[in-house]
Amino acid sequence: MTTSNKQILQPADWLAPRGYANAVAATGRQIFVAGQIGWNGQCQFESDDFVAQVRQALLNIKALLAEAGANAEHITRMTWYLLDKREYVARGREVGQVYREVLGREYGIAMTAVQVAGLIEDRAKVEIEVTAVIA
Repeated sequence: MTTSNKQILQPADWLAPRGYANAVAATGRQIFVAGQIGWNGQCQFESDDFVAQVRQALLNIKALLAEAGANAEHITRMTWYLLDKREYVARGREVGQVYREVLGREYGIAMTAVQVAGLIEDRAKVEIEVTAVIA
């Protein structure tokens, strides 16, 4: 499957992943978005709720991509750093809903999620970094 300047790499005999891609190839200008947490552009948290922080982090990513003329379809890689993997799994439907609201149904992204012992900002519950490529 190819969209814009990226190609989803999926061996024919592999089960297709749900909500992400195992690998992505892309050509063009690379954009590296630093880890975004759940605070607004003025570095202020509006909520301590996990899903609200996911929404804000994704909105931050969307805004930064727009500065480069990019959008969700240009994302090739996304890494999630989570304080609590159990909350991420338990609230998966809500996370998915927020993801679709902010980034649409772009799942051609090589994604990784890991649980970490802590994040630099004490109130942060999630940090998400992105790599995007535009033609």
